[in-house]
Amino acid sequence: MAKKPAKRTTKAKATPTKRFKATPEGTADRQHLANVIQAGTGCSAKAAQETMNALIGTITSSLKKNQNVQLVGFGKFTVAKRAAHAGRNPRTGEAVRVKASKVVRFKAGQTLKRSV
Repeated sequence: MAKKPAKRTTKAKATPTKRFKATPEGTADRQHLANVIQAGTGCSAKAAQETMNALIGTITSSLKKNQNVQLVGFGKFTVAKRAAHAGRNPRTGEAVRVKASKVVRFKAGQTLKRSV
């Protein structure tokens, strides 16, 4: 009698996910992010700092022009208008008029929501 061939199990290999270190307490977040960029890309510290500054500058200038900035999987930055309203001075309890203003809103993306 001939032997039956061994059964092969087809298990899907899990793709390893990159692990990033959280910002240590008491550390400047901006500097930590520059270090993460430097470690991840292998560029110089100055190039990593310039990259981060360019990213933040681009987001800021887009929001100044009332444009939305969407980073797929991370989230979406939008500009919202806040209407003028009556507020209260917490010390005196006196009614104060608060002017209309624009504020930045952030809505987390699905990938970010799932990871937290």
